Amino acid sequence: MILNPCKRESIMPLPVAFISTLSVDSIRNIAPYSCVMPVLRPLDLVCIASAHRRDTLKNIRATREFVLNFPGVELADKVIPTARYSPPEVDEFEDAGLQAKPSVQVKAPGIMGCYAWMECQLYQAYAEDQYVLIMGKVVRLEVEDEVYRHDGSLDVKKARPLMMIGSNQGMKFCTVVEVDKFELYGSMFPNGKDPLAHKYEG
Repeated sequence: MILNPCKRESIMPLPVAFISTLSVDSIRNIAPYSCVMPVLRPLDLVCIASAHRRDTLKNIRATREFVLNFPGVELADKVIPTARYSPPEVDEFEDAGLQAKPSVQVKAPGIMGCYAWMECQLYQAYAEDQYVLIMGKVVRLEVEDEVYRHDGSLDVKKARPLMMIGSNQGMKFCTVVEVDKFELYGSMFPNGKDPLAHKYEG
């Protein structure tokens, strides 16, 4: 079956992240984003794709900070309330019935009930005609203890990360399932050693 190239999200399960920001007037804003990705292992950068006319983008440009909040499937019913248009003067935490989690390195609050939070500062924004790529530097990364294993991996069975798959009419929500397969990073290299191993020690 050959598909229209713009339907790529119908075959790519995407993460759902809530981005929380503050306006210059300290109005709290939340928006769900799925075009979110890390920029190479082991850098501390993340990349977000945004439309031009978004309060989130406006706030990030003005304050140079934001929080990426990672929800479990129990917050799926908060996607549409935070995705709908709200006037810039509306506090979207109150509007969506979500509680703020105080941040440490940035002024923008996180969202209670998520399993992980990335406090970010704007690193760079690359604008094209139809979109903007927001590069953020992660200045603080926090995860709930109960969903993080001693080997430095997320317990997806406990966290149940919220994800979505596009369809012709809308979004289908899902999560991930771990399979019984593990490979060392070093397996990719001829000498069997991971040249980035020192970044993860301690």
